[in-house]
Amino acid sequence: MKNVTLLLEDGTAFHGKSFGYEKPVAGEVVFNTAMMGYPESLTDPSYAGQMMVLTYPLVGNYGVPPFSIEENGIATFMESEKIHAEAIIVSDYSTDYSHWNAQESLADWLKREQVPGITGIDTRQLTKVLREHGVMMGKILFDDEPDNIPVAQYEGVNWVARVSCKEVIRYNEGAPKKVVLVDCGVKNNIIRCLIRRGVEVIRVPWNYDYTQLAFDGLFLANGPGDPDMCEEAVEILRKHMKQSKKPICGICMGNQLLAKAAGATIYKLKYGHRSHNQPVQQVGTQRCFITSQNHGYAVDSKTLPADWEPFFINMNDGSNEGIRHKQHPWFSAQFHPEAASGPVDTEFLFDDFVKLLLRLKDYDGFKY
Repeated sequence: MKNVTLLLEDGTAFHGKSFGYEKPVAGEVVFNTAMMGYPESLTDPSYAGQMMVLTYPLVGNYGVPPFSIEENGIATFMESEKIHAEAIIVSDYSTDYSHWNAQESLADWLKREQVPGITGIDTRQLTKVLREHGVMMGKILFDDEPDNIPVAQYEGVNWVARVSCKEVIRYNEGAPKKVVLVDCGVKNNIIRCLIRRGVEVIRVPWNYDYTQLAFDGLFLANGPGDPDMCEEAVEILRKHMKQSKKPICGICMGNQLLAKAAGATIYKLKYGHRSHNQPVQQVGTQRCFITSQNHGYAVDSKTLPADWEPFFINMNDGSNEGIRHKQHPWFSAQFHPEAASGPVDTEFLFDDFVKLLLRLKDYDGFKY
C-alpha cells in the first residue's frame, strides 16, 4: 500500500494508505453516514465528480457482488454500468471479506475500474472539518509522485450531461402504460421499480424533447451536480406542463427540476444529505419516514408559487424534501423512495404514481 495524502482546498491534509487504483485524482469531497451499501453508492451516477468519504469505520468486509447484467440490460446488483465516484475514502479497509453474494474484494473492484481508494484516514475528524466548513474540493496525492498534481472543477460543470444516456432506451415494451423517464443520471432501481409495476419505460437523454412522444406519465430521475446547469431540461419540462396535465413524478434532481419549472429557486446545502437515516415528515400529517438520500442542493420552499406546496420536509434541518401541485397530479421527492441501498419505507410513491397512470385513484395532493 503506497502512502497517499488527501489535501483539502483549505490546506488541511490527511495521510493514509492506498488500497485501490494508484492514480492521483481531484474532486468535491463529501461524506456519507450510511453503515452499508458501498456497491450501490459507488455506482450511483449522482456521485460523479465527487470523492466519497464513508463515516462508518469498517468498509469492505462483505466484498462486492457480481457485475451481472439482466436480460433487460440492467445490472442485477449495481445502480449503473460503472463506478461514478472519483474515489472512496475510509477509516479501516477490511482486506478479508465474507458474504454469500460476494465475487471479489472492494480493492480488486476499484483497481479494475481504475478508481482510487484510501484507508487509514481519520474520517471522524475529516467529517467534522467538512461539517464546519462545508464541502470542499480535494486532491488525492501519492507521496512518491509529488509533482503529479491533478486538477478538477465541480462548480460550473454540467455533470448531468456527462452521465445521462445518449439515446432513447426502452424497457418492458408493449406494456399498457408508457412512462417517459428523463435520465439525469438515473439509478437502476428506479427503472426496476417502474418495470415491476408493469409499465413501459422510455428512457430519454436529459435534454431530449419528449413533448411530441405518446406516453401516459413523466418521470424525472436523480442526477449529479447543480440543477441550474440543466436549463434545457427545465425548458422542455415547462413546455410539457403547459400543454399536458399528465402525471409527473420526480426524484432527487427531478424534484429540483420540477421546482425550477414551476418557478422556484435552488440553493446549495452546506454539506448535503448523504445517508440512509434522514427523517422526513409528510406535510400536513403526523407521518414521518426514514429515507435514503444523496444530494447537495435543495429547493427553497419560500419561492414556490401559490399553486404549489411542500410535500415533505427534513426533520433535521427543515429543508425541502419534495413538492406537489395543488390541483394537477405532479409531485416529487428529494429523497430516494427506491432506496438501493437503504430503507424502503417510501416505495409507495411509485405505487401512487402508477395508480394515477391507471386512473385507479384521484389526485388529492396525497393528503392521507
